[in-house]
Amino acid sequence: MHTARLTLDPAFTIGEVNPRLFGSFVEHLGRCVYTGIFEPGHPSADEAGLRTDVLDLVRELGVTAVRYPGGNFVSGYKWEDSVGPAEDRPRRLDLAWRSTESNRFGLSEYIAFLRKIGPQAEPMMAVNLGTRGVAEALELQEYANHPSGTALAEQRIAHGDEDPFGIRLWCLGNEMDGPWQTGHKTAEEYGRLAAETARAMRQIDPTVELVACGSSSQSMPTFAEWEATVLAETYDLVDYVSLHAYYEPQDGDVDSFLASAVDMESFIENVVATCDHIGAKLKSKKKINLSFDEWNVWYISGWHAIENSGARDWAEAPRLLEDNYSVMDAVVFGSLLIALLRHADRVTVACLAQLVNVIAPILTEPGGPAWRQTTFFPFAQASKHGRGTVLDVRVDSPTYVTAKYGEADLLHATAVRADDGTVTVFAVNRSRTEALPLHVGLTGLDLTSVVEHSVLADADPDARNTLADPERVVPHPGEGTALTDGALTATLEPLSWNVIRLA
Repeated sequence: MHTARLTLDPAFTIGEVNPRLFGSFVEHLGRCVYTGIFEPGHPSADEAGLRTDVLDLVRELGVTAVRYPGGNFVSGYKWEDSVGPAEDRPRRLDLAWRSTESNRFGLSEYIAFLRKIGPQAEPMMAVNLGTRGVAEALELQEYANHPSGTALAEQRIAHGDEDPFGIRLWCLGNEMDGPWQTGHKTAEEYGRLAAETARAMRQIDPTVELVACGSSSQSMPTFAEWEATVLAETYDLVDYVSLHAYYEPQDGDVDSFLASAVDMESFIENVVATCDHIGAKLKSKKKINLSFDEWNVWYISGWHAIENSGARDWAEAPRLLEDNYSVMDAVVFGSLLIALLRHADRVTVACLAQLVNVIAPILTEPGGPAWRQTTFFPFAQASKHGRGTVLDVRVDSPTYVTAKYGEADLLHATAVRADDGTVTVFAVNRSRTEALPLHVGLTGLDLTSVVEHSVLADADPDARNTLADPERVVPHPGEGTALTDGALTATLEPLSWNVIRLA
């Protein structure tokens, strides 16, 4: 096979990585919360009912901002149900997932969970603009953030939380373009409501950061027109517009699935173009950044089969969306991470959906263990080593033909230079059968050694980690990687995710 080539030069950069790029998402959906992060009575549970085995894995994962409480769930959410003594909280029907919500885990528990992860874990709170509106958003903001001296602030204090929650980052609803969303609205209706809510929230605190709902996917019939209409109403009032995207192999088309990041990068670039077009029309110097606050591999066709079967029965914390990820899924997942890093100048928030059990990098069993999925490793490595400045990587790669995206590069790569001058190359080989030789020219970089070459690959692309074999798939060292005469040479195994650290 021909060699894939790229050159790294510190003079050519994309931008700084915002730590929020490594966010995640906790929704009241299936077992993400109950028997996921929260399970009183579990052998590992702390005094608050949080599973410490899961907390340990979340810290290892390197999660930053955590979006909550949804997702589709938020469009029926009454925040008042989730505060005060747990035994007094009402049980409610959740229309989004046709489940019963106990509210035993609520707003205070969410903040406590973040504080136990560590100072890097930042709240990202969504407000309900589906079945509720401006008044309820303001009440939630006051309850959460006002220090004292008002009825709602004093109510929080009486509930045992003397210190304000300090929530800076707020989502103005969720997927309001989607007909599946409770309270679905047209772009005009949502844009007006989002603007009214944003304006009012800024009256309480001008420093809040606000995310307007963008399209639920690039394939939505209203895509781009939705963003343009919403931003025409909200441009000067919000900081971000959201993007959501999920990928799976469709009709057995694995080659296109492996090139999913082609679609993700196109999605990002098209939304940036739309944002900047509206900014130009408004003669604004402000730049709207992107919050890619739902992304993952999700076998959504399997969910639709369950959804349309009529089998759901308002169960409490049912097993929903518990995809078990293969090596192939992890390679695509890593490629999606590369796509986010390659656009770090405008994608400054991103949330892996979700954190535990529900299309998640961590799986648990009630009363039993927690373990890492194959997708855990690319995220943890990117969060740990993908901090600093993203270099502008232009790939010269062998290509292959896909049914959905046409000709695609076999190599998908980026590189991040840390503040100490070290560089990490993240690279995916999309070939299912052939190793890919890689040559990286290093210009103006004082690098002399390969610190590590970590590879996630397997002779069986369907290999996965399970309850019975939780460590079937783990990263292993690459062989033959060298840095000589100002160039890095390596061989990327077939269908592999690679992390090459240079110092």
